[in-house]
Amino acid sequence: MSENTPSNGKGRPTPARKQQEAARRKPVVGDKSPDAVKAARAQAAAERRKAREGMMRGEERYLTARDKGPQRRLARDVVDSRFTAGQLVMPALFVMIILTYSGNQAIEVVTLLVMWLLFFVIAVDAFFIGRRVQRVVEAKYGAGKLEKGVRWYAAMRSIQMRPMRLPKPQVKRGEQVG
Repeated sequence: MSENTPSNGKGRPTPARKQQEAARRKPVVGDKSPDAVKAARAQAAAERRKAREGMMRGEERYLTARDKGPQRRLARDVVDSRFTAGQLVMPALFVMIILTYSGNQAIEVVTLLVMWLLFFVIAVDAFFIGRRVQRVVEAKYGAGKLEKGVRWYAAMRSIQMRPMRLPKPQVKRGEQVG
């Protein structure tokens, strides 16, 4: 038998180890071609857009861990169904900044006192909103079944301006909830 003729009958010579390893080698992180990167980026952007739209609508699977759950949904609905003093913070701060540049010290002092009064009213309002949410949740799900942090969640949501809340409000103001 000659050296070029394989004896095992496979019809070709056994490849060298280096050739076998090179044939098995694949990129660790995927395709790095510009077209593949562009396509991956476009797909990721589409997924983010879909998730954001789902979150805006309040779909449970797109919500953050902070917003998930039936008790949190009920707390959001309770807060969104009424006007809260916390919604006045941003407009009041804007007016306060403008008035502090008036040059009149009396106006500046009055503005500062009004802001402190507003902060106190917001704190009291947030406390009562938290208590109301607790009563509504316990009425619906049973006493002692209140999830940890639901009162604080409701209080913090009440401080946000209604148009800036995420997920978007699902109930109208004045609508009965619970």
